[in-house]
Amino acid sequence: MPPKTIKKALADALEDLRQQDFDNFRHQLLDRREEPRVRRNRVEGKTRYEVVDVLVSTFTESGALTVAVELLKEIDCNEDAERLVEETSGLSSKPGSSDTAGPSAGAPGANTTADGGCTDEHFVDKHRLQLTKRVSNIAPILDGLLDKKVIDQGRYDAIWAVPVSQDKMRALYSTCLKASTACKDIFYKLLEENEPYLIADLKK
Repeated sequence: MPPKTIKKALADALEDLRQQDFDNFRHQLLDRREEPRVRRNRVEGKTRYEVVDVLVSTFTESGALTVAVELLKEIDCNEDAERLVEETSGLSSKPGSSDTAGPSAGAPGANTTADGGCTDEHFVDKHRLQLTKRVSNIAPILDGLLDKKVIDQGRYDAIWAVPVSQDKMRALYSTCLKASTACKDIFYKLLEENEPYLIADLKK
C-alpha cells in the first residue's frame, strides 16, 4: 500500500464527517475572510473529494491542511481535527508533486528559502535557535495560538506564567510545535505578523 499523502488524509477526514458536519465545513470555508477566499460555486453541491481538490488547488497541500484543521475545530469536530493532525504528522505533498504555489493562508509548508539544501525542514525548525533567542513580542503570538486552538487555556496559562521569553519559546517548541506541520504553519504566520523584521532577517 502506498504511503498516505496529505491530500488523501484530507479526503479521508472529510469522508468521515456526518453530512451536517460536512455542510458546516463548507459554510465555514466560504465564510473565511482571509485570502485567498473560495467562491460559493466551487464548493456548493460538490462531493467531499471535489472539495479536497478545491482546498489543495487554492491553498496548496500544506496550506489546505492548516485550513482544514482550523475549520474542523470551528465546527466543533475537534476529534476529527486532532486525528487529521496525527495522521499527517511528518507527511509532505505527494511524491513528484510541485506544491509550489507559495505560502497561502500563512502556511509556509516546506522551507522554500533554503540555500539549495533539503527543503523538507520547516522554517520554524530550521531557525529554532534564533527564534528562541530573538522573539520578544510573545504575548500576541500566544494569544493567536490560543485563538486558533493550537494550545488550550491550560497550556496558555502555563506558558504565560514562565517569566522569560526564551523559556516561553522553549515551552512552545517542546509542546504544540511538535504536533504537526499545521501547528507550525499557524505559528509561522503569527511570527510574520508580530515579528516581521526578525523573519525578514532570517530569510536572508
